[in-house]
Amino acid sequence: MSSALIVIDVQNVLFEPEPRPYEADAVIDRINGLIARARTAKVPVLFVQHESSGTPIEYGSPGWALAAGLDARPDDPVVRKTTPDSFLRTDLAERLAVLGATRLVLCGYATEVCVDTTTRRAAGLGYQLTLAADAHTTHDKTHASAAQIRTHHNATLSAIRSFGVPIQALPAAEIVFDA
Repeated sequence: MSSALIVIDVQNVLFEPEPRPYEADAVIDRINGLIARARTAKVPVLFVQHESSGTPIEYGSPGWALAAGLDARPDDPVVRKTTPDSFLRTDLAERLAVLGATRLVLCGYATEVCVDTTTRRAAGLGYQLTLAADAHTTHDKTHASAAQIRTHHNATLSAIRSFGVPIQALPAAEIVFDA
C-alpha cells in the first residue's frame, strides 16, 4: 500500500493572529515529526492551501503562505483549494493517482471544517485513512472548545464504517510510514 501525507491549511493567517489555534505550536511540531518520518520513508508530502480572492488568505499573500516553523521545502507539491474539500475543483486526486497513493495520513487545520470534509471525501473515494489525532487543530467556538472539537472528530470519524474503508485516528507519534 502506497502512502501520502496531506497537510491541510497550516497557513500564516490561520496560525499567527491571536487567538491562535489550540496547541498551535505543538501541532506544528507533531506535523513536522510526521513530515520527517514520511520523507525518511520516501513517502510524498503534499501541502494543501486554502485561498479566497480579496481576503487575507488570497493566493500569494503573506497570510496564504505556509505557517512559520512548518518544515516545507520549495519543491514540495502544493494543492490550491477554495472549499473545505481538498479534492473539490483541485488536482489532488490526480496527483495521488500519479503517486499510486492508496493510504492517506491527514493532519492540519480546521478540524471541524477542512480536515473533516477532506477525511470524509477521501473515504468516499476509497482511500484508507489515518487521521493524525493530535496533529489537527482549530479555534475555540462558542459551542465547544477546540480540544472538545478535536476529541469529538477523532471519535466520530474513526467510527464511520459506511464508506467501506477504515478511518483510523492515531496519535502522530504512533503513525508509521512504510519505506
